[in-house]
Amino acid sequence: MASRLLLQNLSKRHLLRSTFASRSASTLVLAEHEGGSIKAQSLSAVVAANSLSQDNPVSLLLAGSGSSLHQAAEKAATCHPSISQVLVADSEKFAYPLAEPWAKLIQLVQLKGDYSHVIATSDSFGKNILPRAAALLDVSPVTDVVDINGPRQFIRPIYAGNALCTVRYTGANPCMLTVRSTSFPVCPISVDSKSGGASISEVDLSTLDEDSVGKSRFMKLSSQDTGRPDLGSAKIVVTGGRALKSAENFKMIEKLAEKLGAAVGATRAAVDAGFVPNDLQVGQTGKIVAPELYMAFGVSGAIQHLAGMKDSKIIVAVNKDSDAPIFQVADYGLVGDLFEVIPELLEKLPEKK
Repeated sequence: MASRLLLQNLSKRHLLRSTFASRSASTLVLAEHEGGSIKAQSLSAVVAANSLSQDNPVSLLLAGSGSSLHQAAEKAATCHPSISQVLVADSEKFAYPLAEPWAKLIQLVQLKGDYSHVIATSDSFGKNILPRAAALLDVSPVTDVVDINGPRQFIRPIYAGNALCTVRYTGANPCMLTVRSTSFPVCPISVDSKSGGASISEVDLSTLDEDSVGKSRFMKLSSQDTGRPDLGSAKIVVTGGRALKSAENFKMIEKLAEKLGAAVGATRAAVDAGFVPNDLQVGQTGKIVAPELYMAFGVSGAIQHLAGMKDSKIIVAVNKDSDAPIFQVADYGLVGDLFEVIPELLEKLPEKK
């Protein structure tokens, strides 16, 4: 009888604790901005925050310097109805997204805001910053989340995406997550202009350590202005593998992408061979994509590559090896020589308008 009462009391305590946790949930979303606008991946983190609980105020943290930062803050205040507050950290220390100053900033904001969750996207920005901030806050992050079952229960892939693991976070606040942007798509949302949007507040940086810059420093930013869609958010992706044999031959992939209005992707083998820069790599150690159409030419289908693209809506594969693993996940497969197939496609496809 005594043991039954003990179990009942423990159940009531657990229920009260769970109810209190859901009521007091508040989320800090780490956002990227460029050219005065919020990146689409950051809005996916806001969508993920909505899955934590029904009553969950979301604060968006922006850091940088100059007018583009404040332009991004103004747009962020009205870009999603779930955002209740936009926090702006304006300092030359945040001119570039280095991990050390950002981690110190997150620690500072968390000590003042006492958030239950901190979320970033599972891209180079989030992967670089969130683990360091988690170490400063002495918590263990949950990475690469693809689904949220509650405030403390998450699903993430393991074994290169061959299995899904359900994780229950039992540590102290904040619960820190990185989420796959492709798993939390942003639907078009009309924000009521009469509401005036979220409030915008400046973060008090007076107590930020002067040595928060750390031991790393920004060297340079190199990017290619190709006019093609961003690989991470493109609706069509055309990917080439090592079978293209050279950087000159890889231009066929680029021409096909231009005709389709698509982004260009590459396997790790093609990147390592020097055909294209590594920012075009698709896979477990590259970018995770889930376009409406994914076309793979000369891609064998290594497990690490499949982990980065198998959530694509339609997968088309062209490979002269009929036993290539890529055909196991492809919706449409063609056994043929890409050096014959691509020129024929380029000839038959109309020019992009």
